[in-house]
Amino acid sequence: MANKKENSKILLDEIINGIENVKGENIQKMDFREIENTPCEFFVICSGNSNTQVSAIVNSIQKKVSKTLHEKPLHTEGLEVAEWVLIDYVNIVVHVFQRKTREFYNIEELWGDAVSTQIVSNY
Repeated sequence: MANKKENSKILLDEIINGIENVKGENIQKMDFREIENTPCEFFVICSGNSNTQVSAIVNSIQKKVSKTLHEKPLHTEGLEVAEWVLIDYVNIVVHVFQRKTREFYNIEELWGDAVSTQIVSNY
């Protein structure tokens, strides 16, 4: 059985694969493990070009994670409008934005003390 660290790594990989499968853009991973009093270990943030693409990204992530890890998110919110959808996997929280909404809220800046890594997509 995989330990917590391995499960987090597999979950991160599957989330990123799910985003890449439907050409989500500007994928950012934010690592909070060295910061006290944070909501989770990682944020994964990405952008879509429309509410249709944002919904497709969310569905792709959930299918990948469910198939590989047999996990469902603790909570998902924002799908009705699909400008900013949050998927909560407890240790990892995913934010799927439309570009303008992401620029407006700029959560990367709010959590500027986290270690942030740009994910380079292979598509």
